[in-house]
Amino acid sequence: MTAAGATPTPPPAGTPAPAATGTAEGTDTSTRTGTGTGTGPAPYRRLEVDRLLDDPATRIVVCCGAGGVGKTTTAAALGLRAAERGRRVVVLTIDPARRLAQSMGIEELDNVPRRVAGVGADAGGELHAMMLDMKRTFDEIVEAHADPERARAILANPFYQSLSAGFAGTQEYMAMEKLGQLRARDEWDLIVVDTPPSRSALDFLDAPRRLGSFLDGKLIKALMAPARVGGRAGMKFLNVGMSMMTGTLGKLLGGQLLRDVQTFVAAMDTMFGGFRTRADATYRLLQAPGTAFLVVAAPERDALREAAYFVERLAADDMPLEGLVLNRVHGSGAVRLSAERALAAAENLDERRIVDQGGGKARVGGPAATSPEAPAPEQTPDVPPAVAELTSGLLRLHAERMQVLARERLTRDRFTSLHPDVPVAEVAALAGDVHDLAGLRTVGDRLAEGATAPRDVQT
Repeated sequence: MTAAGATPTPPPAGTPAPAATGTAEGTDTSTRTGTGTGTGPAPYRRLEVDRLLDDPATRIVVCCGAGGVGKTTTAAALGLRAAERGRRVVVLTIDPARRLAQSMGIEELDNVPRRVAGVGADAGGELHAMMLDMKRTFDEIVEAHADPERARAILANPFYQSLSAGFAGTQEYMAMEKLGQLRARDEWDLIVVDTPPSRSALDFLDAPRRLGSFLDGKLIKALMAPARVGGRAGMKFLNVGMSMMTGTLGKLLGGQLLRDVQTFVAAMDTMFGGFRTRADATYRLLQAPGTAFLVVAAPERDALREAAYFVERLAADDMPLEGLVLNRVHGSGAVRLSAERALAAAENLDERRIVDQGGGKARVGGPAATSPEAPAPEQTPDVPPAVAELTSGLLRLHAERMQVLARERLTRDRFTSLHPDVPVAEVAALAGDVHDLAGLRTVGDRLAEGATAPRDVQT
């Protein structure tokens, strides 16, 4: 990019036009080059978000990543953009903060998809949103797969109520169940999933396996055995074969809790196989063509280290990774002023040593500069202390911003050097929180652009 006001020199005739490089001042192509580390270019593939959303073969988009990196906002922005491009979309969030409902102008989200008014109609699309209600989803499974009498017994069981409300892994498993239900209904041609804010976002993938291990465990099998044997033989087994185990468990858990667990297991016996079958089916759905995983991360060392783990884990599980969304990337409107120069200028102001070379004209090395008759360079008048202090502070703030940019580019380049085949979309940090559809559209625009568009502009 030429300096402001300068006219670029045209290339000689017959010289081919240079290829687009996706620099800060230009438009992204399939490859961008980051040079903020001082160690040379770090090319990476650009994530083509619109191509992904427009492809009718894309039926599920899963946003995963560490907590606090903007998964919910990213999922909502993707859903909104897809709807306004003609897709029938439902966004499933597991975020208890209810930010999605607020940003979409919906008073409250629950376990039923609700349409967002006025979105997508011009393009033939629709946008629906819902927030997972873990317990209600579990209740719906019981009601759908047990006869009314057994369903009532299960729903009233104290152990079931504890299990459905907060058992480790239940939220992730129910998210998988709800995804399977939405896909089976075939009312939407795109489902966008915001994964649970758990310690590891990939608990979403592990939940079916963990629940299966729990249901297949020795304790559950032992507790189910009396109900399966039945009659006097069952009672004999319970009284003799389990006397030591139940006595020990009764001391640890309490006799009433143990009886609640045994009653729950007996009532759920016929449903356990269904849990495993549906979980396995949803797991295969996540691996199938038409599903795309997006890893969302902040441009920070710990977040990108976690993102690298997600990428490797998805590959190990044969999950279709589409790319990385690098969220909240900072920019500056004065990238030509380096941190070092800004700090030096601030120090000059602090020490009141600013010298102007002849009204801003450079005089170094020319005859006029070396001639004895040449007048001495004019010195600028003293800068008022208040102005000097304010300007110095602004220069130091700019230096800090440029240092942040350098760190972010360094962490990004480290990630892309380790994972060069993972496409990346950089999304500029907004000036404030996203709280409405306009904010979500802005995020969607920046997702589609793939960078901070241009990189040297901060909003």
